[in-house]
Amino acid sequence: MSKLRVAIIFGGKSTEHQVSLQSAKNIINELDRTKFDLCLIGINEQGQWHEYAEDNYLINSDNPSTISLSQPLRPVAIIPGSTRQQFISLTDGQPLAQIDVVFPIVHGAYGEDGTLQGLLHMIDMPYVGPNIMSSAACMDKDITKRLLDDAGLAVAPFITLMAHQLNDISYNEVVEQLGLPLFIKPANLGSSVGISKVNNEAEFNAALSMAFEYDLKVIIESAIVGREIECAVLGNEEPEVSPCGEIVLNDAFYAYNTNTLMTMVQK
Repeated sequence: MSKLRVAIIFGGKSTEHQVSLQSAKNIINELDRTKFDLCLIGINEQGQWHEYAEDNYLINSDNPSTISLSQPLRPVAIIPGSTRQQFISLTDGQPLAQIDVVFPIVHGAYGEDGTLQGLLHMIDMPYVGPNIMSSAACMDKDITKRLLDDAGLAVAPFITLMAHQLNDISYNEVVEQLGLPLFIKPANLGSSVGISKVNNEAEFNAALSMAFEYDLKVIIESAIVGREIECAVLGNEEPEVSPCGEIVLNDAFYAYNTNTLMTMVQK
C-alpha cells in the first residue's frame, strides 16, 4: 500500500505560536512513518511560509519558553488547483512533492478560527480537523456559548462586551448580574491568553484593558468552582470519543505562561 504524503502546517502569527510548535513536535514524533511521508511547512511570526527539514525544524525544542523555528529549506507559496501540487517553492518555482492531505496544527488566530481551513478549501486541498464553520464558531467563545446554551447545555453566565461598549458598562452592574469572582477573556484566543481572574474593581478595569489589547470582543463570566474535565471527539459519521482527562491546577487558574506551560498543570 502506498503511503500518504501529509503536509504538517504549524507555527503562525498568533500569540500561540510557541504552543503550535510544541504541538507539531508531539504529532510529528508520533506519526507512523510506515503509513505516512511528511512535508513540514512552518509559518513564522511574520506570516511567511517555508518548508523545513524533518531533522532540523526547531530550536530549543525541549524548552516551551524559547522554542522557535530553525533555518528553513526554502520559502513556499500556494496556488489554487486540484492537482495536489498546490504548494510551490519560491526558490525555483517548482511544486513540492504531491501532497495528499494537510494536517493543520496552527493554534489561535489564522489557524483554528476557520481562516486556514478556508484557504485550504479554496485550493481544493483535503485537510484534517473541523471545517470552516465549526472552526470559526468554536474559536469565538461568545458564539460557542450561545450555541451550547441553545442546545440546552449549561454554560457559565456571561456578558459579551465589544470595544466600543467599554464606557457603557460599570463594575457594579456586572457584579450585580454575575457575582464575584469573575473571569474576563478575549473572545477569540486560546491557551488562556489574555485571561484574568477578577476579585475587585481595580482588577476588573485592568483585566478589561488587557483583554481588549488582544481582541475587539471580550466575554465576562461568572467563576465556576468545580473540576475541569476534557475529552476529544474524532470522526464524522461514526465519531470516536477519547477517555476523559482532568486538568489539575497548581495555580489560581489555568493561565498561559510559557515559562510554566509544561509544569503548571497535570493531566
